[in-house]
Amino acid sequence: MLDHKTMPSRRPASSQNAAPPQPDRSRLREAALAHLARFSTTEQALSQVLERRILRWARQAADAGLDAGEVASAAAALRPLAGQIAAEMTTLGAVDDAAFAKARAARLTRSGRSRRAVQARLAAKGLDASVIDDALEGALGEGDAGRDAELGAALVFARKRRVGPFRPEGVEGGDNEDVSRILAAFARAGFSRDVAERVLATERDEADERIHALRNSP
Repeated sequence: MLDHKTMPSRRPASSQNAAPPQPDRSRLREAALAHLARFSTTEQALSQVLERRILRWARQAADAGLDAGEVASAAAALRPLAGQIAAEMTTLGAVDDAAFAKARAARLTRSGRSRRAVQARLAAKGLDASVIDDALEGALGEGDAGRDAELGAALVFARKRRVGPFRPEGVEGGDNEDVSRILAAFARAGFSRDVAERVLATERDEADERIHALRNSP
């Protein structure tokens, strides 16, 4: 651990900021609990939050004039604590990757994200492929239920874009160029061509009913 009282300074005392307290297991654990009190997260994401806290301390300590080499060594020694504490939070039940994945998958789908986009979002959170697969199956279903969820999400996407059954009244559409543009937008969002074409062929009343069913699904 660095000794802030004896650490040499590179700058005159009048120009340097006070060196921040060095993180330790207790401080990092408190930081983890504070983060979890505000946010739902994954084990890997919590580890990254704690790592950033360590790096922020290192930058502030170096700016305060502490020896850069010793600060870097201390930060490197502290970094394993981030993963250890995140794992402890999982053991305690404060972090639950499976529950997080299922809840996030359902929320993203209801907001108009395709299954492919949801999968990518969950993978970016550092979740295992098996956890993601279970979350998609649990939140969105398989077979007919999964297809209905995907169509519902695509209809939410269409409503946001004001296309298909949600095209404003009086606005003409349907020419080849317009349809191609719309299909391309669906493709970029991760929806298949078949789903996009079903959206464009859906009547407004049915679209509203499907979105309502998606939003109120368990």
